[in-house]
Amino acid sequence: MKVRVEKKIGDQTMSLETGQLAKLAAAAVVIQYGETSVICTAATGAPRPGLDFFPLMCDYRERTIAAGKFPGGFMKREGRPTTKETLTARLIDRPIRPMFADGFKDEVQCQSFVLSSDRQNDGDVLAMNGVAAACFISALPFEDAVASTRVGRVDGEFVAFPTFEQLEESDMDIIVSGTDGAVTMIEGFAREVAEDDMLAAIEFAHGICKEVIGLMRELADKFPVEKVKFESPSDNGLFEKVKAKYFDGFSEAILTPSKKDRGAAKSEFKDKVIAEMIPDPEADNAICADALKKALYKLEAAVIRESILDGKRTDGRGLDDLRDIECHVDVIPRVHGSAVFQRGETQAMITVTLGTGRDEQRVDGLQDEYSKKFMLDYNFPSFSVGECRPIRGPGRREIGHGALAERSIKPVLPDVDDFPYTIRVVSDILESNGSSSMATVCGTTLALMATGVKIKNPVAGISVGLVKEDDRHVLLTDILGSEDHFGDMDFKVAGSQKGITGIQLDLKIRGISNDLIKDALAQSKEARLEILRKMLTAKPRPAESLSQYAPRLLQTQIQSDKIGMLIGPGGKNIRAIQEETETVIEVAEDGKVTISGTNGELADIALKKVEACTATVQVGKIYDGVVSSTKEFGAFVEILPGRDGLCHISELSNGYISDVSDVCTVGDEMKVLVIDVDGNDRVKLSRRRALEELGLEDEFAEEEDNDDFDGGSDDDFDGDDEGDDNDRGGRSDRDRGGDRGGRGGSDRGRSGGGGGRGRSGGGDRGGRGRSGGGGGRGRGGRGDSDRGGRGDSDRGGRSDSDRGGRGRSDSDRGGRGRSDSDRGGRSRGDSDRGGRSDSDRGGRGRGDSDRGGRSDSDRGERTEGDRGNRGGSGGGGGDYDRPRGGGGRGRGRSGGRGRGGSGGGGGGRSRDGGGGRSSGGGDRGYRD
Repeated sequence: MKVRVEKKIGDQTMSLETGQLAKLAAAAVVIQYGETSVICTAATGAPRPGLDFFPLMCDYRERTIAAGKFPGGFMKREGRPTTKETLTARLIDRPIRPMFADGFKDEVQCQSFVLSSDRQNDGDVLAMNGVAAACFISALPFEDAVASTRVGRVDGEFVAFPTFEQLEESDMDIIVSGTDGAVTMIEGFAREVAEDDMLAAIEFAHGICKEVIGLMRELADKFPVEKVKFESPSDNGLFEKVKAKYFDGFSEAILTPSKKDRGAAKSEFKDKVIAEMIPDPEADNAICADALKKALYKLEAAVIRESILDGKRTDGRGLDDLRDIECHVDVIPRVHGSAVFQRGETQAMITVTLGTGRDEQRVDGLQDEYSKKFMLDYNFPSFSVGECRPIRGPGRREIGHGALAERSIKPVLPDVDDFPYTIRVVSDILESNGSSSMATVCGTTLALMATGVKIKNPVAGISVGLVKEDDRHVLLTDILGSEDHFGDMDFKVAGSQKGITGIQLDLKIRGISNDLIKDALAQSKEARLEILRKMLTAKPRPAESLSQYAPRLLQTQIQSDKIGMLIGPGGKNIRAIQEETETVIEVAEDGKVTISGTNGELADIALKKVEACTATVQVGKIYDGVVSSTKEFGAFVEILPGRDGLCHISELSNGYISDVSDVCTVGDEMKVLVIDVDGNDRVKLSRRRALEELGLEDEFAEEEDNDDFDGGSDDDFDGDDEGDDNDRGGRSDRDRGGDRGGRGGSDRGRSGGGGGRGRSGGGDRGGRGRSGGGGGRGRGGRGDSDRGGRGDSDRGGRSDSDRGGRGRSDSDRGGRGRSDSDRGGRSRGDSDRGGRSDSDRGGRGRGDSDRGGRSDSDRGERTEGDRGNRGGSGGGGGDYDRPRGGGGRGRGRSGGRGRGGSGGGGGGRSRDGGGGRSSGGGDRGYRD
């Protein structure tokens, strides 16, 4: 029979359903809130006589299928329980265990797993309520209904069953369990919340618990089940006999300050009692040894509880006294931080390790995968209590204690932007006699400060106990292990002087009142502040600097669209920086860059390189560059990591440079000025202009000879005239000097004019004609023609043929043709490089012969009008290639910026003419 009940609680509807699924279990309930649903079952096994504990097992699983996900990792099936699942299983166990009948020792297993998840409502509290409802409607001796509620506080208002988004904004996350009349369990964490606010949250949560209990009772009424009648087995009055005879003697053995001495005294006394009460174990009327041991166990509990109610504690302290506290920091070499915190016979050794973002713990589950930057591991070896036990993986208790300490410390950690390190804390309990989890909290605070972590406030923790008999009750500060074991409550409270950060209440009785909770919170605060005073005496403030063995982390922010620039092709750039500086560089999707390394100086260098690598090249700015490669037409200079620019040969110096290697070689440092960044993001540099702006001497500049020319500098022209005879634009009488000599029959050359500053002949510097000589820095004509024209022989010719040519007549240096065309010319007639006459610079002009002997076509780009790389016959060379024909450094539609060959025009800005320094004849045209 399917039964369903529902009620709106908080912002959404909660429903309980039974009778349809898992009908062979003792009970099964499906609980749903929003669209998150959990199936919860309870089952019981055969009785197990002789057990001295209640074998209750609780399990909780979050299978990713509930959220429509696959498990992360290689294995696509869930394995061992996650930390979240283990902690939830403990939460399920704690409120229901006291509700079973006293003395009930049958095996009970409660299982729950999430059926569906809306990724808004957590399944943990639903599982707690579902299991409690299943036990309540089952035949098991579960004697009262108990419910659980999660509470947050958003904008000062308490919220029941908050969503994940609301918890992100909340300053507290509290889970409270309770019956109609009392609170039975608390688990909570907060951002330094005051005790009064915490108490108000508990009271609010308890009110919501009552609503859920009403829903459970409605379900039980509609689905009636007869309960099993259970009676605790009788010992036939054995306990009363032992108590009457040995109570006082046992009290003397129990009231021994030292745990070790107390244990020895108890063992001796118990052996004495057994020997006296069972003189002959084989006798027919002999008392059962197991029954006598149980009676002695009850006697020990009675002695301790009665002593406490009388105001006497086993170690002689007062009810609200702390044990002696010792604090030590930096106790272990090499580690990044360490501390030892000792309170009485409980000792915790804490070590801290700092890491980078790569050390974060990735966590996958029903929600989106996330990472943890703070982890605390709690270890409880068997020797800490003087026992022998094999070392295995962490148990539920260790996971639970570690999580409590971790979440109690987390609210005071520095912001990630201020302290980007990943932090791992390990707590090893070396001695244990009560409240080792709170010792972990205190020790962690000391260790973090010793490490140099700038925590917001120091945190300490204390445990408050309770012994309650009828109307009598006593609260105990800083409880011992025996007081925890035989007492009724373990109330752990951690926090700073400002407020509570962590709280955990475990009870062996069926609840306590709000007034008792209030008293316990007040008593814990007083003790916590006293512990903080003693801790700060040992370590007043965090260390000023990190350990020398800790990594150094630096952060910077770059634009997200420049991440690729930092990484480089195939990771070239970032890998080079890491190898050079011995660092690790991590780049987030939003552009945040984290640099980690053990050497602070190298980390600083890496930071500068990262910032330089992603910097924007600024036109007009002077950079200290390094020559990365050289070509015939110029030098490539690295001005930023992975960012090169071209310094054309004409921009290396104000003087004539015949070979780039005369000025620089690979690896040389030079100052360069960015003169342009074109549409293809190519950078153009100038060394000569950088030196001019800085007022530095150019050692490669030639001294001006007044006999060779008169007038201003080469660049002193206004371009008003368009000379027909290749004059320099309005300076008709200015003789630039003779030709510089080819390498033949002139001053410096062999034959023909070399365009230099020779003393004979010499064409002047031409205007910006559309045809005719393209303007370059003609340095001497060749015979009767100017630099851009074609004299009797070009600069490079050797006797009757030019220098570089393989021709057999008067061909120029670069051409392999057999005619009189110059190497670089593209025109079909006598037009110089600047002329655009049948073909533009980038096209395939048909000169008399092209450079490579490719009949009637030059070696330029194949698209007419493009910015060609290698000019052909009559054409200009390209920006970043090796022009061998005529073609200078121009910005015309046809001309590219290359180093012109012989016979080509120099680099102007004509629409047709190329620009640059031609090696052969040719004048420097300017804008038409």
